Amino acid sequence: MTNDESSVRRAQRIRPLLASLSALALAACAVGPDYVAPVPPAASSGPFIAADNPAVSTDPVAENWWRLYDDPVLDGLVEDALAANTDLRVAIANIARARAGLKAARADELPQTNIGASGTYGRLPAGQRAPGAKREDWAIDTGLDVAYEVDLFGRVSRGVEAASGDVEAARADADAARVLVVADTTRAYADAASAAARLAVARHTVELLDKSLTLTEARHSAGLATGLDTARIAALRNQRAADVPAIQAERDAALFRLATLTGRAPADLPPIAGARDTVLEIARPIPVGDGQALLARRPDIRAAERRLAAATARIGVATADLYPHISLGGSVGSTGNSLGDIFGGGPLRWLLGPLISWSFPNQSAARAQIAGAEAESQAALARFDGTVLTALRETETALSAYGHDLDRRAALKAAHDQAARAATITRAQQREGSVDSLDLLDAERTLADARGALADADARIADDQIDLFEALGGGWAGERAGAASVSG
Repeated sequence: MTNDESSVRRAQRIRPLLASLSALALAACAVGPDYVAPVPPAASSGPFIAADNPAVSTDPVAENWWRLYDDPVLDGLVEDALAANTDLRVAIANIARARAGLKAARADELPQTNIGASGTYGRLPAGQRAPGAKREDWAIDTGLDVAYEVDLFGRVSRGVEAASGDVEAARADADAARVLVVADTTRAYADAASAAARLAVARHTVELLDKSLTLTEARHSAGLATGLDTARIAALRNQRAADVPAIQAERDAALFRLATLTGRAPADLPPIAGARDTVLEIARPIPVGDGQALLARRPDIRAAERRLAAATARIGVATADLYPHISLGGSVGSTGNSLGDIFGGGPLRWLLGPLISWSFPNQSAARAQIAGAEAESQAALARFDGTVLTALRETETALSAYGHDLDRRAALKAAHDQAARAATITRAQQREGSVDSLDLLDAERTLADARGALADADARIADDQIDLFEALGGGWAGERAGAASVSG
């Protein structure tokens, strides 16, 4: 029989095997449930309950929302934070790790190859050597092994599906980290600015009380006031002076926080970062969108949904272990006494055939894995539902707090204006001698309290705004050309 006839017969023997495997591959189906995205409650897609406030609008949430404050220094600080924050570096590393897992899962879709070679020198019994061959000689062996899993039941495809969900969840986690970093950076800057504004109010209050104290001391020297009157005014003055270092400490803490958020040591924070001494303000109604846009935008909801998809796919991975694993394998190699025998057309061997592995009938472990995967999927669904409800609660709470704090601020402003008017009148009356020191003391204390409460309200409103933007999920455009990095 010629070599060509031998090759034809080998091909005829192999062809039915390849045809059978191809038919199995075509008939393959991925076991386990197909993922269907969960549907949030119908009531969650409408307008927000607390959005009936002229300070907010139902326009879409602005990209790069912090620019609504129209503060270039803040823009630069946020840019620095997005580039250098350590939490974001961790989130980006987590994406790289998830991508590596996806790459490993996709590698199972390809044939697995292994190349081996060995060389040994030894002595064989005479009966194991051909007549005339040396009993002591080299034995060199080389080979190439190839194995390809026929993914009949979707173990590999479901694994890729699960790993893809992990990557998308990691990306959403990184977006959530960006939302938090931007909000924290803006909050730290706002806290520093609010503290500077409150510090100015506290110092101005002390200056006014110094003037009242000077006037009371002068009246005491003239016999028109008692030492008790002077002591009372002095005590109030010192109480308000004690507020100054406490507020200064709050401002320093905010600036130190700002340095950390932007990837700097506290000493490296440029002075311009703490130069603002007025509260952050937004000149127009805050755009908040609606519930449907919120659920599509919040990155923590996207992350929870993608983790649910990955957990659902892992049910299929576990279910596939109930069925046989079929691989198509082959190897080719050569054995000889020298490299010349190997590469010079020496003896060649090859093998081709399927490999079937099936843990049957003992499938208790596989069924336990399925039960665990199903439980994890149920937990992922519960986490998704909880994340949706939390997002709605946080947004409604932030909207409500913002609206009520604006009303409170309006009332405090009216009270402050009345207290200032009363204090001005009382000072004039005291200079004329028509009121006593107790009346002046009461007026000054009322005005000092009103000033402090109004400054605190302004700071609280700035904080409410940032809470609201954070609850809305924030947003930023891919291009941030208008934000110049803050430099020292």
